[in-house]
Amino acid sequence: MKMKHFALIGVVALLALTGCPRQAENRLVVWSFTDEIEDMINMHGIRDVLGMEIEYSMTPTDEFPDRLDPALAVGGAIAPDVFALESAFVRRYIESGLLLDLTDLYHEVRGRVLRYPVEVATHNGRVYGMSWQATPGAFFYRRSLAIRYFGTDDPAVVQQYFADWNLFLDSARHMSAESDGRTVVLSTLGDLNHPFRASRAQPWVVNDRLHIDPAMVQWMEMARYLRDNDLEGRVGQWSSGWFAGMRGELVDEVGPLEVFGYFLPTWGLHFVLATNAPDTSGDWAMIPGPASWFWGGTWLAAYRGTRHPEAAREFIRLITLDETNLERWALETGDLLNNMNVVNRIRDDFSMPFLGGQNHYSAFADMAIHVDGSLIQGTDQTIEALFLEAVNQYANAEVTLEAALAMFREQVAAQLDIR
Repeated sequence: MKMKHFALIGVVALLALTGCPRQAENRLVVWSFTDEIEDMINMHGIRDVLGMEIEYSMTPTDEFPDRLDPALAVGGAIAPDVFALESAFVRRYIESGLLLDLTDLYHEVRGRVLRYPVEVATHNGRVYGMSWQATPGAFFYRRSLAIRYFGTDDPAVVQQYFADWNLFLDSARHMSAESDGRTVVLSTLGDLNHPFRASRAQPWVVNDRLHIDPAMVQWMEMARYLRDNDLEGRVGQWSSGWFAGMRGELVDEVGPLEVFGYFLPTWGLHFVLATNAPDTSGDWAMIPGPASWFWGGTWLAAYRGTRHPEAAREFIRLITLDETNLERWALETGDLLNNMNVVNRIRDDFSMPFLGGQNHYSAFADMAIHVDGSLIQGTDQTIEALFLEAVNQYANAEVTLEAALAMFREQVAAQLDIR
């Protein structure tokens, strides 16, 4: 990440912008975009354990980088000691050279934690962030529709119909044919975003050059095919129609349209699907689907120049590695943990009525093992936003595949000077 350099004359304005951390000998300054960190501080009694004051502040996710970037650029007393990083922008900071090396913390739990959160936080062989959680994705489907079209709602059997992208397409065509086009496999093409990105063999940038993995071209072709053959609901992700499909209330110009499934991560089950479709409780189940993927998550990192490096490390250890704290947090919140020691102790104790009694925690734990975090790069957020535009243009038949890819390459070159 290229940080801007601020002239001395701008420091006063910068202090007002960032809300300058008032560094003190016995104060650890912690910034976050989520109230989870503050809840953990209080639940685990971390102030007492550290024996120092914790100055905590929270900034909304979309505003957080704009606050953190200038603070880290100036450094010194301006920068927070510890800060949370979200998956959308974590890698940009991991590659920045501004973070405290936490490789020693990782070695304390090596072999006990999931692979992908560590891969996301590793740069040039060193680890610069730690996470307490995992956010793997699953394919959630309506049990009643599975029984109608596949003769069973058993997740182990239904998975066989969606185990790869070819089977996914076959099943989508089958449901459409059997329903005269009134059952679609997805409500939106947007649900394919994260699963297809996780299907890549190589990252976006290879040897400083833009690389379009074949899986990305397959994504474009899949999107166009689903759209052309009316196999998806033609609504936007996060739109009213997207939520209506969860409730069984999606309607198009012909009439009611049933949606078979949704690609969602751990938090999507609790805070999106179950929250917005309470009347369908018990009629859902979850399977891995065609790909292993993740969406979201929080990492803790520390400023390389912090005046409290040992306290910062200990704070991060207490939040992300301490197994007593982790088990307490998981049992209180249902959060899927990164630490498999704790996960394996508690995984059999979960059952979710919304999923017809299925043990979501155990299912997610099995899915998380297969997620690959090694392809994540600091430029992903920009590149993927541009690629999503290309996908939508081609799916809507506005341009040819070749033209969409050419425009994508041109935009990446213009914005990032990557060709």
